[in-house]
Amino acid sequence: MFKFFLRWVDSWSLTDTLDKQQPQFKESTKDTKIQWFRILPFILLHIACFAVFWVGVSWFAVIFMLIFYFVRMFAITAFFHRYLSHKTFQTSRPVQFFFVLIGTMSAQRGPLWWAAHHRYHHRFTDTEHDPHSSTHGFWYSHVGWFLNKQNFLIRKEVVKDWLKFPEIVWLDRFSLPVVLFTAFAIYCLGEWLAIAYPSLGTSGLQLLVWGFVISTVLLIHATLCINSLAHLYGSRDFETKDNSRNNFFLSMITLGEGWHNNHHYYAGSTRQGFFWWQIDITYYILKIMSFLGLIWGIKPVPQRIYDTHKSHQLNLKINASKIQSEES
Repeated sequence: MFKFFLRWVDSWSLTDTLDKQQPQFKESTKDTKIQWFRILPFILLHIACFAVFWVGVSWFAVIFMLIFYFVRMFAITAFFHRYLSHKTFQTSRPVQFFFVLIGTMSAQRGPLWWAAHHRYHHRFTDTEHDPHSSTHGFWYSHVGWFLNKQNFLIRKEVVKDWLKFPEIVWLDRFSLPVVLFTAFAIYCLGEWLAIAYPSLGTSGLQLLVWGFVISTVLLIHATLCINSLAHLYGSRDFETKDNSRNNFFLSMITLGEGWHNNHHYYAGSTRQGFFWWQIDITYYILKIMSFLGLIWGIKPVPQRIYDTHKSHQLNLKINASKIQSEES
């Protein structure tokens, strides 16, 4: 029992032992057994959403929920994904820590765990070695993959480049305490607002439920939809060996991550909406940050990618014309 609680507090506490038992993901050893006791915080977070019927609603709580969702989604998409996982831009150490800290508040485990699994996903996309392969079905690719012991491992060998930053290692180890402190801080804010600005009509519990619980659950599942739905529904602008799709709706709720087929064809670009009509809010914010000197070295989409897209679209038109000619 002590070891289970220790794992919740310090996610690195038992990693070395488990690493020796299961050094890498293999289909023959794929673990589909749900670790119910270990994922108790994840379950309780979802159950806590029903508290909304008790705490009620206020305009301030809803706005706070949306803002906190937006800020943390940006931290996940820009820094967990485009920065830690793919290194598509550069930044200073203080900015790096600030946004990685906000991303850790999202309750999507630690930044190194997140980046390592995503790198594995790109290395083995939709194959038997992919941690959340869409070939295993919607349920597994959406949530089932991280509910087992196997994918609880922190694949340190994939993120050696980030282990030199002790502050990021610390955030990865103690991600759950960071999340709990975030929830407590939001509760305290709500209590203070109830006293200082009663006209807002909020309270500690109300702000906790709307601003943290509901906001976090929505954030988690929006992010997970990229693993599941973005490999099932949408269009394909590029021919890839995986099932990745471009999905406008998912791009809206994830600030640009829904252009998933683009990303899997070329993951080295900061921009995932390759074309002007593909809205990529994360990229727009990063461009503003680059103008302010907060980040630099933004990696563009190479011209050869656009040339490939034109060639692909031309081939599609030619094939469509041939089919029409044969039918007529």
